[in-house]
Amino acid sequence: MGDLLLVRHGETEWSLSGQHTSFTDLPLTQHGEEQAKSLAPLLAGRTFARALASPLSRALRTAELAGIPGVVPDPDLHEWDYGGYEGITTVEIHRTRPDWCLWNDGVTPGPAGHPGESPEDVGARADRVLTRVDAALAEGAGDVILVAHAHFLRVLTARRLGLAPAEGRLFQLGTGTVSRLSTEHGRPVIAEWNVRP
Repeated sequence: MGDLLLVRHGETEWSLSGQHTSFTDLPLTQHGEEQAKSLAPLLAGRTFARALASPLSRALRTAELAGIPGVVPDPDLHEWDYGGYEGITTVEIHRTRPDWCLWNDGVTPGPAGHPGESPEDVGARADRVLTRVDAALAEGAGDVILVAHAHFLRVLTARRLGLAPAEGRLFQLGTGTVSRLSTEHGRPVIAEWNVRP
């Protein structure tokens, strides 16, 4: 059985500044493009049974520059909907909510169509993705690779390991990195995390 590879997209202006970015479709910075290109050697020689990416341009561009073949956009890989905290940094939120933590407190409602998500909402999407991942891995045709966003991939990792969605708080994830979830004695494990060339 293959492994599950997780790629966080390269740097954007808002990932650099620490602004929460879910539905705002920002391009990669020049550095983000270089990060994405640098991932190609880490992925070379692997066969992918399935390659999925968030439909946002920063994820699709990262997949393209990293040389990942046959990428299919999957809306379930979208970043956590930050609702009213879109474009706002944690430092700014703490001015009015000093004890706020995304993982415990969630977000405030945002503009129409963006009510925000709880950890459980994001976990439900991650579970749907993992069902598709397991089906692809069961075919035995190679690894599965997902190109997406930090908070979503952290929740997905927690769910893969049998943890509650909010336990994604335990897994810091940098831009332009590859992580690998595998198995040991039939149980999910983290084999590599936050790998850069």
